[in-house]
Amino acid sequence: MVQKAKILLVDDRPENLLALEAILSALDQTLVRASSGEEALKALLTDDFAVILLDVQMPGMDGFETAAHIKRRERTRDIPIIFLTAINHGPHHTFRGYAAGAVDYISKPFDPWVLRAKVSVFVELYMKNCQLREQAALLRLQLEGGGKGLLGDTKEPAGLLAELSARLAAVEEQAEALSKQLDDDSADAAAVATAAHLERKLTGLRRALDALEPGTGNGAASLPSQN
Repeated sequence: MVQKAKILLVDDRPENLLALEAILSALDQTLVRASSGEEALKALLTDDFAVILLDVQMPGMDGFETAAHIKRRERTRDIPIIFLTAINHGPHHTFRGYAAGAVDYISKPFDPWVLRAKVSVFVELYMKNCQLREQAALLRLQLEGGGKGLLGDTKEPAGLLAELSARLAAVEEQAEALSKQLDDDSADAAAVATAAHLERKLTGLRRALDALEPGTGNGAASLPSQN
């Protein structure tokens, strides 16, 4: 069973949080509420999130300050942040949002479909990265333990490599489809860059796996091509 991604919703107004939950419920992911910047930072200490929707105008620690704290932490610095604001202060205000580390900046009232589509892209990227980390962990165990205890003590090295290759191929196929979707939809530059980074990591993992393949330099014949 595929684990659901967590999406952090940060807003000091309960009605806004309720509206965000209504819009994003169709994604069928885990939605986590935070009513302040401090509460958001506390949630980020223990849980991993695919994306953060962060209100700019909050009493106490506002969205910009919260984002600055998030980007300073090693654990959370790479989590995409989408700023939400009810006030349009012009280009300078928007620039401040991007300077604080936001991947997008949306003014309220926003189009629910557009917001849902943007969030879904980062959820997909997060899920692909999770799958990639799983494949990397399996490969590391194979390199360190000679295949024993990874997929069963009785599994032969050749069968183990075939299993790893099949799992990696599934991730490669999904990543390629996601990249094509991003190209077709003219997605945000940040999402495209993240997808490209994911593809480079997949390529490196594929090369490492191919190097383990006995008697050949290019791996299994049915592997997808890498660009």
